[in-house]
Amino acid sequence: MHERLWVAHVDGAAHCLHVECYDGEPESVPMPVRDIIVDAARLGSAGVVLAHNHPSGNAEPSDADCRATRKLVRAAEALDLAILDHLIFAGGGCSSMRRMGLL
Repeated sequence: MHERLWVAHVDGAAHCLHVECYDGEPESVPMPVRDIIVDAARLGSAGVVLAHNHPSGNAEPSDADCRATRKLVRAAEALDLAILDHLIFAGGGCSSMRRMGLL
């Protein structure tokens, strides 16, 4: 199984505008910051929700997950784009970076 990143673009009322999926490797998936920002500008997104899986079974965000998410947050600020949450699913569990205070 490979990691996959799902990006849901939403409007100001939290209605879904578009969902994009990015395929990764067995232990990682790149954060396509440029693609996410371009899509947000094109769609007029007010925010995005990120979600990806950890085939390892551990739903805790890795250091790489935290670094990549912070990089996206910094890029999104220029567009007034809110990164609403980054969810990590694994082994029947889910972690929310927002609830963990990482966003």
